Amino acid sequence: MRAIRGLWRWRRNPLRRATDLVEAWVALVALVLIVVAAPVLGSFVGAAAQSTLQRSVRQQHHDRHLVMATVVRKLGGAPVEADPDATGAHDNRSRVLADWTAPDGTRRHGPVLTTLKSPHKGDHFDVWTDQHGVMTARPLDSTTATTHAVLAGFGAALLTAGLVEGGRRMIVWRMVRRRYARWDQAWDRTGPDWGKAGTGS
Repeated sequence: MRAIRGLWRWRRNPLRRATDLVEAWVALVALVLIVVAAPVLGSFVGAAAQSTLQRSVRQQHHDRHLVMATVVRKLGGAPVEADPDATGAHDNRSRVLADWTAPDGTRRHGPVLTTLKSPHKGDHFDVWTDQHGVMTARPLDSTTATTHAVLAGFGAALLTAGLVEGGRRMIVWRMVRRRYARWDQAWDRTGPDWGKAGTGS
C-alpha cells in the first residue's frame, strides 16, 4: 500500500523535489515487481517443487511395498520408531512382534506398530517395507505432494513481495536520511544569521 501511495509524487507540482520523483519511480518499480514478478517466481518455484515431489512420489511407490504381516504376540513399552504419519496424542497403535515376507521373498521377524485395536496371535495387518523387507514409512501420495508444491510456490511469492517491499523501504529510508542531512547542512550555513536585520531573512 505504501508503494501505491508513493505514486502521488508523479503529479506536477512546483514544490516537487527530484527525490520525490525518484521515490515515485521506486514505488512504481516495487509495485510492478510485487504484482508481476512475485507471482511469476512463485509459479516457477511451485512448478519446480511439483516436479521434484512427484518424481519422489513415483520413486517411493516404486521402492516401497505394502506387505501382509502376521501378529506373533503383543509387545509392551514405547513405540519402536517415530512415524511421520502418526497423529501424536490420538495415535492408538499397538506394538507387536510380527512375521512378514519381503518382496524379494526373504522372511522377516521383528517388532512393528499396528493399527489393530486389540491384536491377537495370527491377526493380519499391512505394513510398508522396502524391497528387502525393512520397515519404512508409507510413501508420499500425489495429493499431498501437490499441496506441498502449492505452499512452496505461495511462500516464494510472499517472500519475493516482502523482499521487494523491504528493498523499497530501505531505499526511501536512505533518501530521507540524505534529505535530512542536506537540511542540517543548509541550516548550519544559514542558522547563525537568521532573524538578523539586513541578512535577507
